[in-house]
Amino acid sequence: MKSSRAFIYFLYVFLTYSSTLLYAQNKEITLEEIWGGEFSQERMQSLQSLKDGKSYIVQDYDAASQDMKVEIYSYKTGEKTGTLVSSKSILGLDMFQTFQLSTDETQLILGTEVESIFRRSSQGIYYVYDLSSKSLSKIDEGKIQSPTFSPKGGKVAYVKNNNIYSYFISTGETTQITSDGKKNEVINGVTDWVYEEEFAFVRAFEWSPNGNQMAFLRFDESEVAEFSMDLYGTYGQSLYPSQDVFKYPKAGEDNAKVSLHLFDFEGNSTSKIDLGEYEYLPRLKWTADENLFSVQSLNRYQNELKVYLVDTKTNEAKLTLTEKDTAYVDVTNDLTFLNNNSFIWTSEKDGWKHIYHYAQDGSLINQVTSGAWEVTKFYGFDDRSGRIYFQSTENGSVNRDVYSVLANAKNKLRLTTKTGTNRADFSADFTYFVNTFTNTATPAVYTLHKASNGEILREIKDNKALLNTLEAYNLSDKELSTIEVNGNELNMWMIKPPNFNPENEYPILMFQYSGPGSQSVSNSFFGTNDYWYQMLAQQGYIVACVDGRGTGYKGRDFKKVTQKELGKYELEDQISAAKLLGEKPFINKDRIGIWGWSYGGFMSSNAIFQANDVFKAAIAVAPVTSWRFYDTVYTERYMTTPQENAAGYDENSPITHVDEFNSGNYLLVHGSADDNVHVQNTMQLIEALVQANKQFEWRIYPDKNHGIYGGNTRLHLYTLMTNFIKEKL
Repeated sequence: MKSSRAFIYFLYVFLTYSSTLLYAQNKEITLEEIWGGEFSQERMQSLQSLKDGKSYIVQDYDAASQDMKVEIYSYKTGEKTGTLVSSKSILGLDMFQTFQLSTDETQLILGTEVESIFRRSSQGIYYVYDLSSKSLSKIDEGKIQSPTFSPKGGKVAYVKNNNIYSYFISTGETTQITSDGKKNEVINGVTDWVYEEEFAFVRAFEWSPNGNQMAFLRFDESEVAEFSMDLYGTYGQSLYPSQDVFKYPKAGEDNAKVSLHLFDFEGNSTSKIDLGEYEYLPRLKWTADENLFSVQSLNRYQNELKVYLVDTKTNEAKLTLTEKDTAYVDVTNDLTFLNNNSFIWTSEKDGWKHIYHYAQDGSLINQVTSGAWEVTKFYGFDDRSGRIYFQSTENGSVNRDVYSVLANAKNKLRLTTKTGTNRADFSADFTYFVNTFTNTATPAVYTLHKASNGEILREIKDNKALLNTLEAYNLSDKELSTIEVNGNELNMWMIKPPNFNPENEYPILMFQYSGPGSQSVSNSFFGTNDYWYQMLAQQGYIVACVDGRGTGYKGRDFKKVTQKELGKYELEDQISAAKLLGEKPFINKDRIGIWGWSYGGFMSSNAIFQANDVFKAAIAVAPVTSWRFYDTVYTERYMTTPQENAAGYDENSPITHVDEFNSGNYLLVHGSADDNVHVQNTMQLIEALVQANKQFEWRIYPDKNHGIYGGNTRLHLYTLMTNFIKEKL
């Protein structure tokens, strides 16, 4: 009798444990978990190498003591070795948000009340803090932009109200370098909206090596048309909306007139540098020579880039290198001057992006890398070893590895060993690098390596906690493959339902971005959207992504085939891929959906309008609906101007194809304060759909920018999209 009771009790415990374990391994993802940060990866804080190459610093906030610190760590051991600065120890400053270290590492610029302007720009109240004397001085009473130490640390240059100033630290005196700056008319020392967005830089001044001279750009945007956005605010704030008015040059319209100037501190004089004919000046950089700096110019088509070396003793600009392409030339940050003023340059001129070494006079010394693969990141040059460090796709276009090679192109070393995505952060003297590794099954793993041979010294972080969390969920693999479409092997990922049965038929949602040079298919771990895709897979959907023609990392010709016809070949590839996927026995070809954001929204709109017979439903978030509405730099790079290429603009615009759309399963979403892809795009498309009597769904998020986030906004948006997919697909 006792043994029978014991057996029954054992059986009860076993079944209870088994069912609990089964349940724990079959949890389903919720939107609240995704947007509540449940699946966040543990990341390394942004680190900055100290010049000794043996230590690095990171910013850290202690919430308990409300103390902002900059801590010092050893590369070799990972142990904290000291504190560079602590807000609690600074007399007269309770807190700081940002910091910048002087070249000699004796002073800091500390930022407070820092607020964003556009994507990369910000302004705030800034101080100089001396680490030795513990003295604190405010640079300016008002909010300023881009404060930057001179190389020897005696001065700080900054921009205020579109003018450049120099603050002399020892005396506290300020010199005004320009005086004609005026909002929406003239900008000195920082870039206008379109340069910031498309050339990806804000500070438009450069100190000479000894701090006696400064090269800077001046933007005359008085002839650039203004764009305005109403800002509605929160209920109870104001009875009337405010308005944000800024200069935005749309395709075919006037750009700001940009000029190059040189300020001499000893003579307190400014000179204008003559560069001949050009449209854009996208890069400034000083060489190792005190009296020699470089400037890059582009024509309006952006298919001819010139590198000039400017002699500050004569103000003469000498043309050193010209890069041409039948389509366009990419602007990069790769130009690196060596001690003898020879320089490293990257180019696609052999059909793939590779590294080149040029003499100061522009003559080619040698091509450093070559092959049917691309250099995807230039990390730098170590003048002690003569080695160049870079990242590339040599191990496959969806993968990234870190390499080094001598400047004479010999003795190339692969420094990373695991197949996936490897990214390096090198110490100042190239003794070490921190590698970040990830693949489709592995969240970020951070390891320390010797830069000389890639030897791993220690593991820093591994995200096992996230993997342990994910074990409780019923997740699917993110499968990488290729699909042959229109004569090309295209990269693809696919996520299938966890209980996938090849005998069943499933609806499929296709995601794509498709923009020039982009990549959405890579051997890397889940991003936030991937958890949403996993949630949809748990609910019976297949989700897939195909990188079509026009995307990046498969050579110059593959990327630039879309020239003058953005949306044509990309759409052909998405349609053909959808048809091929629809032929698979486990995919229901009558239930294929497509979605995308920004360029991807442009694509998904075209897909549902022009291929109703292929796609049953589509979602477009913040889409470009006509390239006529987008900015000069981006649009004309690929399309020339609408005056020259009207057919290319209009034939691939979703607005042109509304009559082909069968009313129904289309969701259109935009933020009303999108300074990038203006809500005008969506409003014009809405009007075209209304006048064509086409039924659809749409949603405007008030005062939200291109990212459509803040508070519960993302949760609301993804709930909207999830419900739409479940109802329509």
